[in-house]
Amino acid sequence: MATNGTNGAHKNTSAIDPEKFKKLFFTPVVPFLHDDPYTIDYENYRSFIHRFMKDEYLEQGIAIIANPEAGELFTLEREERKKVLQICIEEAAGRCPVIAGVVHVHTKGYIKTAKDAQELGADGLFIFPPIGAGDIVAIWDSDKYPEIFSNIIQEVSAAVPLPIVIHPVGRYSIPFGQGLPIGTTKAILDACPNIVGWKMTYNFDGYRKIARFLQRYSRPVNILAAVGHYMHENHADRMFDGLAEGRLEDSNGSVGGRRLGRTAAVWTERPVDDDLRSIFEDIGRLHVRYKTAVWLRGLIKTPVMRPPMPKPRLAEIREITQALVGAKLEVIPEAKIQTTIKSLDLVL
Repeated sequence: MATNGTNGAHKNTSAIDPEKFKKLFFTPVVPFLHDDPYTIDYENYRSFIHRFMKDEYLEQGIAIIANPEAGELFTLEREERKKVLQICIEEAAGRCPVIAGVVHVHTKGYIKTAKDAQELGADGLFIFPPIGAGDIVAIWDSDKYPEIFSNIIQEVSAAVPLPIVIHPVGRYSIPFGQGLPIGTTKAILDACPNIVGWKMTYNFDGYRKIARFLQRYSRPVNILAAVGHYMHENHADRMFDGLAEGRLEDSNGSVGGRRLGRTAAVWTERPVDDDLRSIFEDIGRLHVRYKTAVWLRGLIKTPVMRPPMPKPRLAEIREITQALVGAKLEVIPEAKIQTTIKSLDLVL
């Protein structure tokens, strides 16, 4: 069995140290061939990951989530997920944690995916809520039926006792946005002691409610920010242990008793300012726009996503280009942009 070298296999929960997961996890996109979105450009992916395994980033606490939502794991085949994870582990070379996205249409598939991650040497699991029927997705009442998700986590943890970070999304609510509410959060944490981190997929008020709950919970659970708009507010309120998102912002300050220093945005290589935040205003196009920004920065060769994920619109490309240029960041030449636009037959 391969090992990444930072944590290795965990036989029981006593071996799990939440402090090791107070990191700035980034969620890399997966590039496909421009003319074939069903084939991953592994060479481009490796170079993308390699770019951010620099000493300066590692010293700041960078870590990797392989197969995140931004990496389109929902569309990847089993062997593709394994290869993506393997590349991340090889590039990390034991210098930072690598956790692996886990989701499937049935629980046995979750367990199989988790076992694949363990065998390859992942340091932990990044578990998503179930996908499939509306009963357990769009219209799932998570407060009333938390076992729909907690049962999956329990079964995965029993088979693969690695540390777990939760991606807590569910039915949209006014108090919490798209994040899971407090009752569900408690039920999930109570059901699985292996959980070391909680991705903060919440609106402003929901973030604060969940963060306060996590801070008062009976054991340490890292608050992994995912709403870059509120980074400074979260720091000021001491509601921040690390990141779990595609862009790593200005993170000056003491977090969990240690200096994280000034880290860079994954696709900008500098802190994210107000101009760049505008790129992510439309939450319904979040990953389309994120991948487009990565392409415009020259970090991947094409913005193509795997269908049914959509192509960017012409207006989005123009808007994102203007935001990047306005922030004095380099983008690929205009000729390259126009060539790509023509080849993709984009709509306005």
